[in-house]
Parts: sequence; C-alpha cells; structure tokens
Amino acid sequence: MSIVKKTVSIATAFVAAGLLSVAVVPLASADADQSEATTSTRSFPKVTTVRKDLLSESTSTEVDGGADWGGIESLDVPQTKSPAEIEAEAAEQARQQAAAAAAQQQAAAASRSSYRESVTSSSSETDTSAAQTSTVSAPAGSATGSAIAQYSLQFKGYPYVYGGTSPSGWDCSGFVQYVFAQFGVSLPRTSGAMMSVGSPVGSLAEAQPGDIIANAGHAAIYIGNGMVMNAMTTSSGTDTAPVSWVFTGGYAIRRVV
Repeated sequence: MSIVKKTVSIATAFVAAGLLSVAVVPLASADADQSEATTSTRSFPKVTTVRKDLLSESTSTEVDGGADWGGIESLDVPQTKSPAEIEAEAAEQARQQAAAAAAQQQAAAASRSSYRESVTSSSSETDTSAAQTSTVSAPAGSATGSAIAQYSLQFKGYPYVYGGTSPSGWDCSGFVQYVFAQFGVSLPRTSGAMMSVGSPVGSLAEAQPGDIIANAGHAAIYIGNGMVMNAMTTSSGTDTAPVSWVFTGGYAIRRVV
C-alpha cells in the first residue's frame, strides 16, 4: 500500500512539473514576442459607409430640369454628300475645266491668226517696197564703170586667198574692194554688205560694166555680155565667168559709179 502511494505521489509530481513547464514556456514566448514586435497605423481613413449597387450608381445620371440645351436644329452636324452628288460635282468641275481649256485654245488661235495677218501684211508691204525699188531706174552707166571693168581684167590669174585684200592674194569681196579703191570708191569688206551700196539695178539686162553683182556668199564685177570678173577659188584663182554659173541663187546688182 505504501508502495502504491509512493508511486502515485511520484506520478503526480511529474504531471505537475509538466503542467508548470507548459504554462511557463508560452508566457516567456509571449514576453519575448512583445519585446520584439513593431506597431503600425493606417494612413487612410477608415471607410464606414458600405456602397451598394455599384452598377446602378455608375449608369445613373441626373439632369438639371431647368437647363436650356437648345433644340436639334442648333446642332452643328457635318453634312455628308451622296455618291450621286459627288459624281455630279466632279462632272461639273470637268465641264468647267474643258470650257476654260477651249477658251484658252480659241484665244491662242486668235493670237496666232492676228500674228499671221500682221506678218503677211508686213511681207506684202516689203514686197511692194521691193517692187517699187526695182522699178527705180538706175543711173546710166558711166565711163568710170567701164574703166573699172577694164581695169579688173588685168588681174586674171591672180591667186585666191581667203580673207585677202591685195594682189598677193584676195577673196571675192577683197578683190572687188581693191579694184574700186583704185578709183577712189570705198566699199564694205563683205559681199553681204555690198548688196546695199549704190543704187539698185532691176535686172541683168539693165546691168552695165562696172556694176557690182553680189549676194551673201559672193561678189563680182560685171564686165558685160552676162560675164563677171571675180576671185573664185584657190584652184581657179581670179578669172572671168558667166553670171549664171557663178551665182546659182539670187543676187543683187548695184551701181556705185
């Protein structure tokens, strides 16, 4: 019996010790947690109002019954055009452009016609003037003209040199200029310029010895009977030749003496 009591006493002591250790450990742990814990506060106010029916609130609107929003006629609505209206406007624009182009062409044609008329008129006046000039009687041939023609014949066989103006070598206008200079007559240097000196002679039938026959490319001294004395080419030199052979195109006949 004493053994049983002793055993019970020991067991009771162990149980009591275990319960004491269980109580002490949480207390110590709690104290330790309280010594290391941090505290925090809210930075925003606490919401106490509970919102209900959020969907209904988001779609609901309130309009001031006394506000004047105007009628539909005051709205500035962009006007759109139908395809037919757009096509009609494009056709009208094309028609206007075509009309403007036609008017411009007519104006240009009228301008060209006016220009042609003015040119024709000017040409007619020039032709009339030329005809009147050609009908003017040239002075009768003189002894000086015959002397010039006779003098030029002595240079037959002299050399042709382009740009030359002396017996050592001359070109067509240089030869004519040199011969006339020996009789105190000063002539231009080129054949084209010689076409306007002195007085005009109407035709070769009226030409007299000593007259100048010239065009833009050649000049010669008429010696009579349809012949001229002239400086021709480097191979032919200075010699006589028929007018029809030397001047295959047009020419002017001028009388200076």
